[in-house]
Formats: sequence, C-alpha cells, structure tokens
Amino acid sequence: MSLFKSDHFDDLLTGPNIAAIVMRQPLKPVEGSDAIIYPPTFADVGYNIDTLGDEKEGKNVCVIDSVGSQANRMEPLFKQKPYSDLVPKIQIRVKTKETEQMVHLFDAGHRIADAVVRCSELLGDIKEAFLNVKSGNYESLARLAPTSLVFGVWDSRGTYVKLPRVVRSTIRALNVRELTRSATFFPAINYGDIGIGGGDGDRKASTEGLAGALDSKAPGGVLLCDDSLVIREAVLSLSALRAIRAESDDATLTIRRYILGLSLVMFTAPQEALLRMGCELTADLNNPATWEQVACSGERESFELNHNDALEFAKATTKDFGIAKDRVVDFDAKKAGDSLKKKKK
Repeated sequence: MSLFKSDHFDDLLTGPNIAAIVMRQPLKPVEGSDAIIYPPTFADVGYNIDTLGDEKEGKNVCVIDSVGSQANRMEPLFKQKPYSDLVPKIQIRVKTKETEQMVHLFDAGHRIADAVVRCSELLGDIKEAFLNVKSGNYESLARLAPTSLVFGVWDSRGTYVKLPRVVRSTIRALNVRELTRSATFFPAINYGDIGIGGGDGDRKASTEGLAGALDSKAPGGVLLCDDSLVIREAVLSLSALRAIRAESDDATLTIRRYILGLSLVMFTAPQEALLRMGCELTADLNNPATWEQVACSGERESFELNHNDALEFAKATTKDFGIAKDRVVDFDAKKAGDSLKKKKK
C-alpha cells in the first residue's frame, strides 16, 4: 500500500480527536557540556531571558531561536533538490538602472504577503487567493504559495487574512547564567598625530576605525551549567491543518494531504547546526528526541516517522495535488511608491 493511501495519515487529517504531533529534542553545543553559547540579541532588550521565581535560584528561560527564526531557517530547504520538486518556484525580478536581482519567495520574510511580492505582477493573484481563503476556499493559495500555509501568513496590508502556522518550532535554553564581555580596539597608528580625528575616545572616529575604542559590559553569551538544558520544541498542529478547506470534500482532502506532506518533511528534516557565530547545536545522543501524538482529550501516545517516509509521502501527495508552474515576475517600483504615499496620507 502506498503512503498516499495510508489510513494512518488520513486519520490524522479527518479524525477531529488528534490535536497535534509534538517533538521535543534536547540539543548540545559542539563544544560539549558546560559551554558558552550566544543567543540572539533583540533591540532594547539584549538577550531575551525570563527569570522564574527568585533570581538567586538561577531558574530562567532563554530564547535561542524564535518561532520566526526557525521558520526562516526551515522554509529555504524547499529551494534544494529533491524538496524543490514539491512546491512551485516563484522569483521576483528587481531591476535598477545598473543591476538585476532575483528574490526567491522563500527568502521573503513575510512570505506571499511580503512587500517585495505584493509590489509585483503577482498582486492580483495574491489578493484573489486571500479573498478566496476568506470565503473558505484555500486551493488558490495552496497552489500559489503552499509554504505560506505551512508556516503561517498575515496579509496585514491587504485583506487582513491571518493564518496560523501548521508547523512551529522554537529553541530555548533553561537555567543559564548570563555573561558579559569587554573588548578594546587599538588602531594600527595614532591617527590623531596626523590630524585625523580627535584620538582615543573620539566616538565618530572610532566608528571608522580611526581611533581606539573600549567596549565594556557587552553581552558575552550564556553559560550552560549542570542544571541547564537546551531543547528544540516543534509542533505540527493538526487542528490548524484541518481548518484548510476547498470547494468539495474530495478537494479538501487532497489539499490537506498535500500540506501535511510538506509539513511532515519540514518537521522531520535535519537542521543545520550553526545558528549564529558562537551558537552551534547538534542532537544530544545521550538524550534522544521524543515524538508524541497528542489527542484533544490530552491523551498521548508515541509517534514514529522518519524523514525518508515523510518525503515519499510528500512526493505522492504533490503528484496527486498537481503544483503550479514556476514563475518569474517583475517587481513594480510604482506600486511600491504608491503604497508608500497612501501610508503617509
């Protein structure tokens, strides 16, 4: 029996009692235990660390990779073979007087609702697809930009349609110790002696490397201790997937199968270890990942699926659904300018 006809997959789609598939994977820095890793820094916040209870107890939660960052790491996988055969390829051609740049849809932060896509020849198709979603038919959006259904999308500048993520993933570290660092820069020569800048302490000159500078108490990473844990938590929401509909029951099941196939591929695909400089994480072989199928009643049972089976299922459902042809469309600078004028008004 082919995976496409598998009753197990169809039960996930049609049975209202299954809420989600959940994966929890402990991770380990390439440096090993008791390492220092570098979380992302956020404007006006620094590291996103929430303290739990008394600060002296050292109980906290630190964001290592947010939901949005994880999605932006996962989605570009569909640009590579064999995954690129599962989705339509859309590129936006941006021309200037001297250059020409091609922007792949999977590199646009807001997916099909991103400005670079909306301000192109696709605007009419995008608007139609979102209006169809409003009326309860997701088929045109699934054909145009299926990953916008997998990872969620918000048409905040048009129809205001907001779709939840079918696949969401985060990486957090528990019970870390925040560190700081200091650094000093000495220029190759004393530029002040030759009349350039005001010497050490001249902030304007130091930004150009023309004066010495001291960086004190800057974020210096977080220390993982014996009670620390780095964990990736991923959810494949079957509740969100079952909200996807089409004009008929047969068409609805076909689309859901297709989006489930893409979601399972993303859910099981191995991730690159390097998140950012100083934060390179791999699986922890001493603490394997756990997979569970969670019912709406709260009951849990183990769930097993390897990446190869997910890929084969996705290939079968893609063939049955029939994806749209690849497209190259031109960015329209006038549309972008007009939208900016409306915003200013």
